[in-house]
Amino acid sequence: MDLTQQIVKLGPSAVELVDRTMIGLARDIPAFRATVDAFIRGDPDAILLVEFSGEDDQAPRLKQLVQLMADLGLAGSVVEVTDAKQQRDIWEVRKAGLNIMMSMKGDGKPVSFIEDCAVPLEHLAEYTDRLTRVFEKHGTRGTWYAHASVGTLHVRPILDMRRDGAAKMRAIAEEACAMVKEYKGAYSGEHGDGLVRSEWVAPFFGPRLTAALGEIKSWLDPRGLMNPGKIVAPPKMDDASLFRYKPGYRTNVPATVLDWSEWGGFDKAVEMCNNNGHCRKFDAGTMCPSYRATRDENHLTRGRANTLRLALSGQLGAEADAAVKEALDLCVSCKGCKRECPTGVDMARMKIEFLAHYKARHGYGARDRAIAFLPRYAPVAARLAPLANLASRSFKRAIGFAARPLPRWRRDYFRDTGAAQGDVVLFVDTFNRYFEPENARAAKVVLEAAGYRVQIPAGLCCGRTYLSVGMLERAKREAGRLLEALRPAVARGLPILGLEPSCLYALRDELPVLIPGADALAKNALLFEEWIAQSPGKLAFHELQQEVLLHGHCHQKAFDGMGAVQKALAMVPGLKVSTVETSCCGMAGSFGYEAEHAEVSMKMAEMTLLPAIRNAPSAMLVADGTSCRHQIQDGIGRKPLHVARVLELALSAPQAAS
Repeated sequence: MDLTQQIVKLGPSAVELVDRTMIGLARDIPAFRATVDAFIRGDPDAILLVEFSGEDDQAPRLKQLVQLMADLGLAGSVVEVTDAKQQRDIWEVRKAGLNIMMSMKGDGKPVSFIEDCAVPLEHLAEYTDRLTRVFEKHGTRGTWYAHASVGTLHVRPILDMRRDGAAKMRAIAEEACAMVKEYKGAYSGEHGDGLVRSEWVAPFFGPRLTAALGEIKSWLDPRGLMNPGKIVAPPKMDDASLFRYKPGYRTNVPATVLDWSEWGGFDKAVEMCNNNGHCRKFDAGTMCPSYRATRDENHLTRGRANTLRLALSGQLGAEADAAVKEALDLCVSCKGCKRECPTGVDMARMKIEFLAHYKARHGYGARDRAIAFLPRYAPVAARLAPLANLASRSFKRAIGFAARPLPRWRRDYFRDTGAAQGDVVLFVDTFNRYFEPENARAAKVVLEAAGYRVQIPAGLCCGRTYLSVGMLERAKREAGRLLEALRPAVARGLPILGLEPSCLYALRDELPVLIPGADALAKNALLFEEWIAQSPGKLAFHELQQEVLLHGHCHQKAFDGMGAVQKALAMVPGLKVSTVETSCCGMAGSFGYEAEHAEVSMKMAEMTLLPAIRNAPSAMLVADGTSCRHQIQDGIGRKPLHVARVLELALSAPQAAS
């Protein structure tokens, strides 16, 4: 804060504070991690984001800042960012500051009530120091960020509002109010007053002006209908009847199947939703595809989290099961919220937990079993492919599947086990092994061309099909079998490479919270293209003069996998790759095949994906997700390629590649 007084003399357009808490929390959010790691140096307690802007060249002023910091004894402390994209990325982190702070896990949360206080800049350092000591006196600490240059820091003490937080809130507010008055500042420096700050209007405005505000309000709103309790005749800020978690709030959480200790329990994970509404966006990202298709708040990450919270706290009574099932019914487990929700609400994982309890009470239907046990009967079905395909067509409607065609079993399914001792392990999932074996064959060819010995374990499954219907005990057994089979390879540090994003990311995301001892496997698990992008070995590709339209699987987007597939395709000379900016394709495993979901599934596809493909009739389509490829083929009659197939094409002789 002392430095800020010196920096503003250089005429910056912004000087914004970001503290250690926000830096750490942002690193835990996938959408922001890479940006933070790119510009943070060392382990600072806080940083200042300083921006120079205008039509003139700003480089000299940036150099002045570098010199100023050196003169103040902080040589080398300025990280210069002149790239426009990186600047935008950094400001995106800062703009998300509130929601980043609210992603803090546990009972204590940064609470908003003095975050708008503003003091003259010359007093800001002293005010900050004194307020820090106030927090310490009350056994807490504050989170700090925002507008240092104008003396308005967004300060939020960390309080547990379900225990002693309300009393501490009032005590801190009283001391902060006195300090701000002493410095001739403003209690509401930026955003205005609501229920929590209106009580503090009178101490700053005085009795005459406060009475005048009340008189004007009575003229314009004699019945008190417009925004009652704000500014005029406000309630006490610690009136417990206004709290989200009212006195006596309790949750009743049954023993969970997944490990929720990271949040302090399943209920605490649900309560991470602070109703910020970021999931209602339509202009970018994946989240939330079912809301985009229905415009129904019930089918939104926020709506689902609130329904779960009300159910866990007993506020839905006997209707809880039915209400939560309805709210989660259209959740396609895209994991968009895991990445894009600023507070990290992971609805896909919550759905798995709920289904385990719901199905234990209500049982599994024939369709559930057909989906769950797919890896078990797949070897037999593939050997009897003509009969199995006939049976699929004949009985699908009877067990609840839609009229659309199901994936076809292949008698030429993938049988290769590769080298006895490999440099890499190729994990061939059930879908690519029995429905699209050409993808596994292509991946093996490419890896061998790169110079790797490829080890291919037979008959392993990630447990995804069991997870999708809530059969978690079966999923645990399957995961245990996989862990045991891959233990020697993991011990040797071999990369475990997968082709299907939903299966590979199950190893990285679900298995560690499903079964103990899966962390080492999770660290070694990579998508095929992630490995190729970082370790191409001896690969050399022929030119392919071709436009490519790339569609990313939702889990690729959620786990930052899209950069790898783009980098892998960029290794092929001549490819002109453009990526479809779209939400979920709508297939989402078995979701799009289920009779009651088929219509909304295609509606999701028609929002962005299928129109983009129609507008690129000559482009090669690339999609790594099994579901995505089938949705596109069913919706538009064109079959996309897995990236492994594209790379295999580019390995062949030029005339064959053309």
